[in-house]
Amino acid sequence: MSKIIFTENRTEDSTRGLALLRWNQWNPGLDNDHLTMGEVIQSLPQAPPDAIPWQVKLLENDEWWTSFPGAISLARHDCVHVLLGRGLMPQDEAFVIGFTMGAAKHCKGWQYQIFRIAAKNFYPHPYRFTRDHMIAFDLAFARGTNSDASNLEYFPFERFMDYTVGDLRKRLGINHHQLRAIYRHEQILLPTTRESRRLDIDWKRTDPSSIYAPEGEPIDPADVVK
Repeated sequence: MSKIIFTENRTEDSTRGLALLRWNQWNPGLDNDHLTMGEVIQSLPQAPPDAIPWQVKLLENDEWWTSFPGAISLARHDCVHVLLGRGLMPQDEAFVIGFTMGAAKHCKGWQYQIFRIAAKNFYPHPYRFTRDHMIAFDLAFARGTNSDASNLEYFPFERFMDYTVGDLRKRLGINHHQLRAIYRHEQILLPTTRESRRLDIDWKRTDPSSIYAPEGEPIDPADVVK
């Protein structure tokens, strides 16, 4: 795999000479079935595990006994971002968490409600859910519950980095058409957020989702969502 060099403003892929998008610009979309999971993950701006506050680990990390259904390791959580075609911004995070929790299939109603309360009141900024984030979370929970995907937190993604994203989506029951339908619904409910404006809602069309920035060009965050 190529070496990723992190700098203050952007990251660079030393093997391919490409500037990589910053964390708030990275947005893989759904038109990447041909890429391997490892290739897409390699493009993701990584945050160190110690950057995650203990309040979030308490409820979402699979190593903590206090965690809720769908609790998953950070590395596998990143892979779910890829499968769902979502970036790393707060609304995206809320969707990925909701989908994973719903796909666990064994989340009780009281667990669902307690998590919503905790995410809205207990999580520190910027991890705390706002009203908009909660809408995305609820949509994702319903989609995950009713999808063919099941127990994503237990899937050993680390053994499948050489598999294409398309193969893994099929293997795990994640459907493009269902995701694009729910993303259109999300855009209707949250039409003004940056996350909604860059959702991948069209099949094989030009979408505001990308892994790499043009080589050598400065990145304006506003350009990603135009």
